[in-house]
Order: sequence, then C-alpha cells, then structure tokens
Amino acid sequence: MKNKKGLIIIGVIALLLFIGYSSIKGTYNNMVNLNEDVKQSWGQVENVYQRRADLIPNLVNTVKGYAEHEQETFTAVIEARSKATSTTIDANNLDAASMQQFQQAQQGLSSALSKLMVVVERYPDLKANQNFLQLQAQLEGTENRIAVERKRFNETTGAYNKTIKNFPTNIYAGFFDFEERPYFEAEEGSNKAPEVQF
Repeated sequence: MKNKKGLIIIGVIALLLFIGYSSIKGTYNNMVNLNEDVKQSWGQVENVYQRRADLIPNLVNTVKGYAEHEQETFTAVIEARSKATSTTIDANNLDAASMQQFQQAQQGLSSALSKLMVVVERYPDLKANQNFLQLQAQLEGTENRIAVERKRFNETTGAYNKTIKNFPTNIYAGFFDFEERPYFEAEEGSNKAPEVQF
C-alpha cells in the first residue's frame, strides 16, 4: 500500500512537471517565432526603403539632363539619400530611439524628393520623357509598397507585443528577456505620402 501511494505521488509529480515543461516550451517557442516574425517584417520594410533609394540616382540623372542649373536640389536629394541608406537598424536591437532615427532619415529623403518634384514641374519636356515616366511609375509603386510593409510590420509587432504582455506569458517573457518592440509611427504632419506627381 505504501509503495502504491509513493508511485502515485511520483506519477502526479512527473505529470505536473511534464505539463509545466510543455507549457513553458510552447510559450517560449511561440514568443521566439513572433520575435522572428517582427525581425523578418522589419527586413521587408528596409527592403522597400532600399528600393526607393536605388531609384533615386536614376531619377536625379534623368532630371539633371533637363535642369542642370538646379544643382542645389540635386545635392540635397543625394545627401538625404546617403543619410537614409546609412541609417539602418539591427533587427535584434529594434528600440524606440533607433526607430525614430531611421524614420527621421527617411523623412528627410521624402522631403528632398518632394523638392525635386517641384523642380520637375518647371520642365514640360522632362515630364514627357519616357525614362522619367517609367521612373515615376516605379517610385509611386515603391511608395505604395513602403506603406504596405510598414502596415505589416506594425501588425506583426502588435501580435508580438500583445503576446508578451498577456498573462501568464508576460511572466515567461520577463524571465527570458523578451521586450516590447516599437511600432513604425508616422512623423508629425506626414499623414500623406510624399508627393511624387510629375
């Protein structure tokens, strides 16, 4: 009888340990998967911003052919592009400060592009140039992709943040150092996409 009680107690303890282990393992793996989804989503945001940056030299060169005396505007666009492409964030260290720095660099590039588009309005022959029209279409498409990827990033980040804040996951998140990730937020006054109409 004594041995039977001992086996039952050992069996119950083993079952509780197994359930506890399974719970922790499942929760931890879910947090890891969501964290990786945030990193992957951020990579896509950077990817579409890089696409925009890659289009800019061709755009500037096309406009230069028609508006050579607009050197100050060209220099501003090139400098803003350089700053935007040099400001990157390691997906493992996404925090509010680095996100804000990234967003400011991208906003500077958007502003410089807007000024370039104002220059374009002065040159009707340029607006009819086939290369320019193709670059315009690519740039508009890229701006749409940027908006889509930022939205996906925020959705992925939201799912991750909700998970690590819910009980009892928040206990495991604290124990395993899973921290809240920042959202991609629009700059003040930038509730409209950059003007890229030619």
